[in-house]
Amino acid sequence: MIKKILVAVAGRGLCEEMLNMLLDIPTFKQASVTVLHVVPTQISSDTMSEKLEEGGKILAEAVKSIQLDPKQINPQLKQGDPKDIVSHVADEENVDLIIMGSRGLGRIQAILENSVSQYVFQLTSRPMLLVKDDAYVKKLRRIMVAVDKSEASKECLQLALSFAKSLSGSQIILVHINKDLSGKSSEDFSSNADRDPILAPAIEEAKRQGVSYRCVSGTGKPGPELCRVAEELNADLLMLASPDRRPSVAKSFIDLDRLLGSSLSDYVRVYANCPVLLTRTQAP
Repeated sequence: MIKKILVAVAGRGLCEEMLNMLLDIPTFKQASVTVLHVVPTQISSDTMSEKLEEGGKILAEAVKSIQLDPKQINPQLKQGDPKDIVSHVADEENVDLIIMGSRGLGRIQAILENSVSQYVFQLTSRPMLLVKDDAYVKKLRRIMVAVDKSEASKECLQLALSFAKSLSGSQIILVHINKDLSGKSSEDFSSNADRDPILAPAIEEAKRQGVSYRCVSGTGKPGPELCRVAEELNADLLMLASPDRRPSVAKSFIDLDRLLGSSLSDYVRVYANCPVLLTRTQAP
């Protein structure tokens, strides 16, 4: 259940628009929403005052655009390093979902350019909904879910089904990509989907809950294939389990393995052409 949401706004309006699309789901309408804008510390007091005034306007416009009772919205204007502030507020408010923008930078570029979304993604154990600057935010009708055998994937599927059940005319797109070490992709990715044993339990669950579904099975590199399927089937939202496997002692350190390219969720975050919801399950 998503009861508390943090929306980090930067003046582009995409995150607010994404939240408004989610408000078609009844449970989201009951949520409390913290709207956060962070002003980086400036060199001079005059510049800082100017930036705080500008930030206040950005925050006010964001709050005005969100289609919720103002009593459910908690606006916060903070000063400091955005990546640290977003993580701190998410923990302080104990939110169930973080919505924030992403420039869609590649891994190394994200490190060099001090990407806020990349940093928060690495360190938080909370679900994150990332909206790229060039994304086209649409009504949620086609919700694509990456399916595998993990418990995290099952939890992601249940969340997606709960969304779809509340959205009139929606469809779940169940996708399993079998990793092909040769790097070859399957062009006819749906011909054998009904016989894919990994998809079978997800199909049965969609049927049980009365959710319209389409299933897709393919081979190749999972990251590129998931992004390709999302584009070809015009997905409005791509949901992917991104379990946190690091021990708690490592929470304060960037996961270099992910940054340097071993993470499926990081690839999808960068290259998917639609908003991406990364569900998080902390390992015991």
